[in-house]
Amino acid sequence: MNAAAGLFTLLSTSLLLGSCATLGPTWSELSGARYTRAVVDRRPLIIERVDGDSTPIRLPIRIAPGRHDITVSSLPHGHFRGGILSQLTLDIEPCKRYYINAQYPDPVQPRYTPVVDYVEPITGCRPGV
Repeated sequence: MNAAAGLFTLLSTSLLLGSCATLGPTWSELSGARYTRAVVDRRPLIIERVDGDSTPIRLPIRIAPGRHDITVSSLPHGHFRGGILSQLTLDIEPCKRYYINAQYPDPVQPRYTPVVDYVEPITGCRPGV
């Protein structure tokens, strides 16, 4: 193994272990997946950043409970390409999964309002531990 590969492995392991240690037995989750299908002009979103830090590609995104600034971006809608950024601040409760979606005023306009579509408990999470 060359020195660069060894350093990469060491840094990757350190980051992985560091991220696991910060969440512990209590965590929360964010998802941009669409939960409710019955609401007209509600669409999924991409969660781009939490508190200014980029988010992983996998869903749902695990975060610590508490107040967070969340940046989301839209997917293609109507005749628009998507990628329109919007921000919201949420008080995230422990052991809850938040589905954040885009609510459009109609099927053709590109502007939207980010909304919490649904909140559900996370199985296996222990609040207050």
